[in-house]
Amino acid sequence: MPTSRAKRPPGLARAEGDDFAGAVLDGLSRHQKSLPCRFFYDAEGSALFEEITRLPEYYPTRTETAILEAHAAEMAQAVPAGGILVEFGSGSSTKTEILLRQLPHVKAYVCVDVSESALLAARDRLAERFPALDVRPIIGDFSRPVCFPADLADQRKTGFFPGSTIGNLAPTEAVRLLGTFRSGLMPEGHLIVGVDLMKSARKLVLAYNDAQGVTAAFNLNLLARINRELAGTFDLAAFEHEAVYNPREGRIEMYLKSTCRQVVTVHGRRFSFKFGERIHTENSYKYGIDQFHTLARSAGWRPGRVWTDRGGLFSVHELVGP
Repeated sequence: MPTSRAKRPPGLARAEGDDFAGAVLDGLSRHQKSLPCRFFYDAEGSALFEEITRLPEYYPTRTETAILEAHAAEMAQAVPAGGILVEFGSGSSTKTEILLRQLPHVKAYVCVDVSESALLAARDRLAERFPALDVRPIIGDFSRPVCFPADLADQRKTGFFPGSTIGNLAPTEAVRLLGTFRSGLMPEGHLIVGVDLMKSARKLVLAYNDAQGVTAAFNLNLLARINRELAGTFDLAAFEHEAVYNPREGRIEMYLKSTCRQVVTVHGRRFSFKFGERIHTENSYKYGIDQFHTLARSAGWRPGRVWTDRGGLFSVHELVGP
C-alpha cells in the first residue's frame, strides 16, 4: 500500500500498520534473503491473485468454494443471532458471500486486510448485494490483535479464515496466530478455517507454477511494488519465479531467483546478488486432518466439525473455544 494518503475514505478503519520498508530492508539484509508474503497484496498483487484462483492448475479456491457452497448452512450455525462475522485477510470477500447468504441474522461483518483497494471494492459490492448488512472494513495485518469498534467489541464473534492462508506460516507461527485469533474472538468464539491437505508433489508444484505464468507475475510484482514504493531498482527481467516442494517440511516454497550477478538499491541501501541467489517469498504448508487438529489444540482451540471434498484435496475446519 502507498505509505501516505491525503484522505481516508469514510467507513474505513486502520489497524496497526505494517512497516513495509523496515520489513523489506531487514529481509534483504539476511543471509537467506526473504520478503514477507503478506506484502504480495497491493492492488496489482490482489488482482493477480484473483486471476490465479481461476487457473486450471490452482485447485484450492474452487475446491474450498465448493465445500462452502455445500455446507455453508451448517457452518452458519456457529454464528449466533446478533453476533458478528470477522474475516482475517479478507481480500475480495468473494467466498464470504457464500456464508453471508446463510446469515441474515448477523449484526455485522468485520473484514481485515492489508489491501485498501480490496477492502473498498468488497465493501461497495457487499453493500449492493446485502443492503442490510453492516460492513466494517479494517486496514491492517491480521496477525496482530484486532481493535474492534466500540459498539462491536462485546458481541459474540465467529472468525473466518479461508484460503489455507494458515499454511503460509511455519507450524509454531501458525499456533501463535491461532492463539491470537482465539484471544480476539473470545469469549464464546468460534473459528472457521480453510486448510489445504497433503497430496502428490506433482499436483502441488503445478498449482504454484502455472503454465500461463500468472503465479510468476504475482511473485515478481513484489519486486515491482518495492520499486514503486521504496525507490527500488530491481530489474524484474533479471529474476525468475521458482516453486519447489520440500517433502521433509511438507510445504511448497516460493522464491525469486537472480539470473545474474547484480546490485540493487532499495530505500537508499545497496544489496548484492550472486548468480542463482534466491529471495524466499512464501511457504505453503500442507496438513493431514489429525495433524491440523493437533496444531489447533496447541493454540487452545477444540476441534469441531470438518468438511472436505470427495477427492480429499482440501478441508474446512470448525474450531471451538475452550
